[in-house]
Amino acid sequence: MLDDGRMQCDLCPRDCRLHAGQRGACFVRQRIGDEMILTTYGRSSGFCIDPVEKKPLNHFYPGSAILSFGTAGCNLACKFCQNWDISKSREMDTLMDQASPEAIARAASDNGCKSVAFTYNDPVIFAEYAMDTADACRARGVKTVAVTAGYMHAQARREFYGKMDAANVDLKAFTDEFYVKLCGAHLQSVLDTLVYLKHETSVWFEITTLLIPGKNDSAGEITAMCAWIMQELGPDVPLHFTAFHPDYKMDDLAPTPAATLHRSRQIALQAGLHYVYTGNIHDTEGGTTFCPSCHAALIVRDWHEITTYELTPDGNCPYCATRIAGAFDAFHGQFGRHRIPVAINRR
Repeated sequence: MLDDGRMQCDLCPRDCRLHAGQRGACFVRQRIGDEMILTTYGRSSGFCIDPVEKKPLNHFYPGSAILSFGTAGCNLACKFCQNWDISKSREMDTLMDQASPEAIARAASDNGCKSVAFTYNDPVIFAEYAMDTADACRARGVKTVAVTAGYMHAQARREFYGKMDAANVDLKAFTDEFYVKLCGAHLQSVLDTLVYLKHETSVWFEITTLLIPGKNDSAGEITAMCAWIMQELGPDVPLHFTAFHPDYKMDDLAPTPAATLHRSRQIALQAGLHYVYTGNIHDTEGGTTFCPSCHAALIVRDWHEITTYELTPDGNCPYCATRIAGAFDAFHGQFGRHRIPVAINRR
């Protein structure tokens, strides 16, 4: 509570200060009386089973199925949002499904999913729902994954990631100007999240950067970003460069050329990063996991489908015994490219 009678939300760096009845910038967090209420708790825009590679996560139980869901709203204001119909919706527009945390965990287990992903919109804003679901999943031996922009305050970050097994963090650019003008946020808080995940947790995480022509795709910016990743996070954090398609408030730009992704991948590899991928384009080499020591092609992917898998069950290269960073177990086949909607009993 503030001296002027407003209540400050301490979840993310927006620090929304609310009078009774007001909602934060994310729209889904509302002050009711002297409490901050998550208005979307237990409600979703839908549940689907995906390949884990679609998150994208290439080093977290490759080939496994993951139950994915989101809610509504977002604490960023990205003008290029690729899921704007969900993240920019006002909760009642899209939240047609309801399910308790226990029901979600049960559905994941019953459908053979290795993990549950909080995705489509940012789980930061539905942290309580995600955290309760993570507890229910852990009780059933199901892993949990946060697909997030990483825009979160330190105390909330500790509580939230204490429940998560893996994350994919969107590093949307490497300039604060981009974050301010195109996302309504700031870069440093995201960098703080990445450093925290690397040095203070056991959460497996990968990074995704959506390359937007003329906005964040210069060779200089990519070089600076990769140098920072090497210095602060090390060479083993996988980096995904993905292609932008015109959408939301930036539908006047051209899609990202494949050549931009290929060039960025080469910059990252030359900087010393071991695992660099391309996404949203057809690029078998850019989807392949190579051994950083002997350079053997260990996991070959065609889009989200694995065509070759040669890692040992404990995640080692079978040719030189180098440990591949990530979380792996015995490979018994894959979920494949499917996307299967799931109806969940809400209780």
